[in-house]
Amino acid sequence: MLNYSYWELKEWFYNIDFTIIGSGIVGLNTALYLKQKFPKAKIVILEKGMLPQGASSKNAGFACFGSMSELIDDLKSHSEEEVLELVKKRWHGLQLLRSNLGDKQLDFKQYNGYELFLQTSLFEECIGMLNKVNKLLEPLFNRSVFKVDENRYGFKNVHQQYITNVFEGQIDTGKMITALLAKVSALGIKIVNNITVESIEENNESVHLKTNRLEFTSSKVCIATNGFAKQLINVPVKPARAQVLITKPIKGLDIKGTFHLDKGYYYFRNIDDRILFGGGRNLDFQGEETTSFSQTPIIQDALETILRDIILPDRNVEIAHRWSGIMGVGQQKKQLLNNCLITCIVGYV
Repeated sequence: MLNYSYWELKEWFYNIDFTIIGSGIVGLNTALYLKQKFPKAKIVILEKGMLPQGASSKNAGFACFGSMSELIDDLKSHSEEEVLELVKKRWHGLQLLRSNLGDKQLDFKQYNGYELFLQTSLFEECIGMLNKVNKLLEPLFNRSVFKVDENRYGFKNVHQQYITNVFEGQIDTGKMITALLAKVSALGIKIVNNITVESIEENNESVHLKTNRLEFTSSKVCIATNGFAKQLINVPVKPARAQVLITKPIKGLDIKGTFHLDKGYYYFRNIDDRILFGGGRNLDFQGEETTSFSQTPIIQDALETILRDIILPDRNVEIAHRWSGIMGVGQQKKQLLNNCLITCIVGYV
């Protein structure tokens, strides 16, 4: 054991009721929920990075619940009731996040969401399902969610109409995580950074955790690491890397909203007079099943080509920064639970 004092061990690592692995949006909200339900519980969050790893503060900040083409794909493998329930959970989760933190803390803006189409055939398929999907979602939103709009932003090499989601918005995920961390800390929940969990072992009434710094026990453990969960337990979840870039500020940029392209495999938005653009893992599904935070030429080149030829044609644009986030992809879009060990995994497609 490293050189920790009695006071340090007693305060941070003795008599823990709940240990949460991962300080992203899932882990922090789990901690808030547990503290509300068990006010006297001792809760500790372990984070392997200096900042939250994974995707919580590395994503594009879409406040969305499914594009038209995504919902149509879901309807091909799920019942209408299951799809409605999935949208309901996503929508209520967004409202809970806004209620807990406030729109100002999130920098929430409801600029609408737009789905662009490279193929006319996919656009026509979505148009053919427009009334059905709107009718399916109407009990939840009390009005039509999707409508058809003209291409008013000057995008090129796409179908000149797109489908608008009038309820979609955008947030600043850096501000979101900062606000969640502050709220969690204010409740006395402890966060330990730069600590890596190497193994966990369930006993009769507790869980033993071995880390790169020390070993301790906890009554319950929640693994909130999504794409990294398989490093600790055997779960049917694969990592899925998402590569992102952001431009330097663009003078006179008038694009506002969150945009989905090619069934959502590409996505972009405005932020601080810049375009944030990510996606492309469909170009190399196997290669993107990784927990490495690097970037690859095949995807970065594709992002730059689409940025130049479709999103901002006839404009000189410079790239300011690139990064990657790691999601978790499962066959089912729900959390996995058992008695002492709780695995919180958000499945993405």
